[in-house]
Amino acid sequence: MNAPYNPGLLDQLQLRYAGGTAKMLIGGEWMEAASGETFETINPSTGKLIGHVASAGETDIDRAVAAARAAFEGPWAKVKPDERTRLLLKLAELIEANGEELALLETLDVGRPIQFSRMLDVQGAVSQLRYNAGWASKIMGETAEISAPGEWLSYVLREPIGVCAQIVPWNFPLVMAVGKLAPALAAGCTVVLKPAEQTPLSTLRLGELVMEAGFPEGVVNIVTGLGRTAGAALAAHRDVDKVAFTGSTVTGKAIIEASKTNFKRVQLELGGKSPTYIFADADLSKAIPAAAMGIFFNAGQVCAAGSRLFVHEAVADAVLEGVVAMAKGMKVGQTLDASTMIGPLVSAVQRERVTGYIASGRAQGASVLVGGEALSGEGYDGGYFVQPTVLLDTKPDMRVRKEEIFGPVLCAMRFGDDADIDALAGRGNETEFGLSASIYTSNISTAHKLARRLKAGTIRINGSGGVDPALPLGGFKASGWGRENGKAGIEAYTELKAVSVAL
Repeated sequence: MNAPYNPGLLDQLQLRYAGGTAKMLIGGEWMEAASGETFETINPSTGKLIGHVASAGETDIDRAVAAARAAFEGPWAKVKPDERTRLLLKLAELIEANGEELALLETLDVGRPIQFSRMLDVQGAVSQLRYNAGWASKIMGETAEISAPGEWLSYVLREPIGVCAQIVPWNFPLVMAVGKLAPALAAGCTVVLKPAEQTPLSTLRLGELVMEAGFPEGVVNIVTGLGRTAGAALAAHRDVDKVAFTGSTVTGKAIIEASKTNFKRVQLELGGKSPTYIFADADLSKAIPAAAMGIFFNAGQVCAAGSRLFVHEAVADAVLEGVVAMAKGMKVGQTLDASTMIGPLVSAVQRERVTGYIASGRAQGASVLVGGEALSGEGYDGGYFVQPTVLLDTKPDMRVRKEEIFGPVLCAMRFGDDADIDALAGRGNETEFGLSASIYTSNISTAHKLARRLKAGTIRINGSGGVDPALPLGGFKASGWGRENGKAGIEAYTELKAVSVAL
């Protein structure tokens, strides 16, 4: 995974996107926006233009939804489950075969270090497809004995929900696009997929592979555009049966409002302010690197990032020294360098947001143990880099402790023996979010008691890891509605229909 990149392939990609407008996939055809409008996509490592991309408006959204509807009620409805499985597995093979190209696109467009683009984005997408492919033939209804007079045959069907709008964020565009596509297609739905305007390129390449795999025209449509235009039009469209969105809580609220046009189903995976707990009896050789990578990985641009650290006072100095040492030792720099661990933030806007939060923390009394500044000058080439940062002495009412920063900023707090399980859970639950949490302790009772009390959709004990397609993903409170992945993720793309026959 740490192999050098292919300079020739990089040159080809840069020439390809610099030479014209990247088009949208609608009804099996690649086309520009009806208005002719475009937007720019920027390399976050350099701040320089990669290319121009078609900017969809309402006319384009109408065309894409119509194509998805025609496919859902036409050829796709006749495709048997085993054929859906075959198509999904074929797409997985194509992604694997074109993995280096996709990793380079993700690195250029997102600003993720190349080693992580290969490992997480490409391999994660392949895993999502292979897992969900198996579900296509295992979606089942059930029979029921009812109490009505007479003799009845009653059964429940589980049918595909229909045309699905899927809106994915800029932090993991490829793997999240596939993570939404795979269960929808396995269930028999059709899709209009919109990548974030900051990072459209890997999703457009995915569309080419979808067509190469042999999916019927209109089953997958990819529209590129701004959230306030294309995204809003998709969320409000009266012929969309479901909208699935991953992104900010603010946008999630807007999607809920827009969905009222036809009471479409809504699935939301939103923000987080996730706690990490390290107890005095924890294995620090595991806990320290997990706490550091839990916030510094992907420059902190992860919805489940462990952005709040609660550490027992007996080991607090050792833990904080270890995390600070890792922050200083991680190479921040150009993403095509295989030794780089932390890349840039996705945009100048995001850099200003993150540095603004750090300034707010300082102003409210937090101390900076390490980092705290934007990086520029030699080696940073105009990119949007921010130092990995640790803040100490934060209070519950501080913005840095309450709000999602979405950057490499850790808020660390000590606790003592006077803090019981209920008090610690209360600290973890003090924000509006409830996406994930991590616990490090050798006392299994402590771990399970705390896990039971935390209001979070995913909890890891004595270990860290990425998203697994077999486990449901989602959150409590303002972290979202519904679940992705696993059986729950497949069933989220189905409707139940009860049928009773008087015999």
